[in-house]
Amino acid sequence: MAAQFGMRLRKGAATTAVAAVVVAALSASQAPGVTADDHGRTSAADAQSSPEATGSDEGGATGNSPYYTDLPPLNSPNPSPSPTVGTPVVQGDGEAGIPATVLDAYKKAADELARSKAGCNLPWQLLAAIGKVESGQARGGQVTADGTTITPILGPQLDGNGFALIQDTDNGQYDGNSTYDQAVGPMQFIPSTWAWAGRDGNDDGVKDPNNVYDAALAAGHYLCRYSWDLSVSADLKRAILSYNNSQDYLNTVLSWLEYYRKGTHEIPDGTGSVPSNRSDDDQPDPKPSTPSTPSTPSTPSTPGKPSDPGTPPPSDPSTPPTTPPQTPTDTVDHLEDGGTAKLTATAGGAFAQKISTKAETKAGKTVAKVRVRFTVVGTTDATFTGGESVATVVTNTSGVAVAPALQAGEKTGDFTVRATVVGRSVTALDYKATVTERVADTLARTSDTALTCVPGGEFADQVEVKATYKDAVAGKVAATATLIKSADDATENDKGPYFKDADGKTVRTLTGLTTDANGLIKLPKLYADDTAGTYLLRITTAGGATLTVELTVAAPAETSPAPSPSPSASESAAS
Repeated sequence: MAAQFGMRLRKGAATTAVAAVVVAALSASQAPGVTADDHGRTSAADAQSSPEATGSDEGGATGNSPYYTDLPPLNSPNPSPSPTVGTPVVQGDGEAGIPATVLDAYKKAADELARSKAGCNLPWQLLAAIGKVESGQARGGQVTADGTTITPILGPQLDGNGFALIQDTDNGQYDGNSTYDQAVGPMQFIPSTWAWAGRDGNDDGVKDPNNVYDAALAAGHYLCRYSWDLSVSADLKRAILSYNNSQDYLNTVLSWLEYYRKGTHEIPDGTGSVPSNRSDDDQPDPKPSTPSTPSTPSTPSTPGKPSDPGTPPPSDPSTPPTTPPQTPTDTVDHLEDGGTAKLTATAGGAFAQKISTKAETKAGKTVAKVRVRFTVVGTTDATFTGGESVATVVTNTSGVAVAPALQAGEKTGDFTVRATVVGRSVTALDYKATVTERVADTLARTSDTALTCVPGGEFADQVEVKATYKDAVAGKVAATATLIKSADDATENDKGPYFKDADGKTVRTLTGLTTDANGLIKLPKLYADDTAGTYLLRITTAGGATLTVELTVAAPAETSPAPSPSPSASESAAS
């Protein structure tokens, strides 16, 4: 089996003491302590009261797997005293170096997020801080040229024995364990989270949690969901806690974030140091063993040597097999709708309704603490808030999981949101959602200038109209403009005013018009043939808004010649 992370998770007084030492050390040194502002730099002390993460997998991306607790060096001219038991080791200045391929992966992931989710403001140093805490920068940069770890990095099996209990969700595809899940790769994703959060960061067509480019990009998207802005202190804390829901984890990541922000440099792959202290043991992390492929049976441990903690021990025919303890997920028989209203929204708008799903036993009793995954399927660009097409929510004490709000895209029509139980095969529950086209209920001209033209001429003013819906600006609404025969006959006229197409040909119906962000449409220039008269232009929009505009084609009014002046009396006498 692959190299494993640690023994059993130790909680309680020792962990609290470690957190206290961290905060005290940062405060005493004044660097790399975290300052309090809204640029993502938050104090470790403030983190104690930060809000819990919401709407994510229970246990976060890693299933709350163990992590490295070593801290960056303090800015002090005096050497640090030797640590005592329970005190985290402070790393040396060499820790500022990050292996070249790993550093490149972090920066490329942050660049991609800057384009796709600019409002998230994800710093690459945050990915580096999490990568340091999760895997020691892929075990000191032990990666191939394409970014794949030379040996798989696996956390301990999450069997509830000192860890979270997460039974197998991937048939061992990622972690080689078909009984329990294990966190996988340099960013330590559990398989059930990687199934929806995985990304292809190196464009090789594969989403591999063992590849640092794929894992870094997935971590970036994971941290940027729910429209979090990581330049805001509260959102930064929420995002980190959603990755691993531990206050000490938050403090440790924040300290590394500040350290890397003060400066770092590239070092050759494979030359980075691996941290020695982990949250699951006070002793140094054991050296990684040479991994076998997931299909190869595990080797029994040698006498006096602990067996690989991530691999189930070989079975003994004389010992009755142990049955894994039953989890809440094991008791779920089916999913029921929790009272979801009809899901409709106009294109580009938010769905006012949220999907509510109940997990129930065969007897109809609701089940709490069950992970329900909601997936947007079908031909649509609708997503959950934050731009993700998948969200995993844990059922509350009433057995209900409420999905994040849906956001409609520009594609209209029906699509499906599918609810499934993570870690158990039960019939999925589908919800139909509909995106309708944008509408307007009122159209009005933006000018009251009369529209007139001489036969064979062109109208001096272009027609401009504004669309609104319930008194609000109606942007991106489809519209049609037609020169009609009369108020009672909306068929296209065959004489009178007209538009011109790109080739200069006569056109009397314009389709494919769309209001701009301010609800405005400015029609092309109008021309007139030689037929004088009064004509009508009708503009209609999706939603039923209609406006009829009057156009007049007439020759200029003839002016009478001025009368000749009467002859004066003297002129008459002379004549």
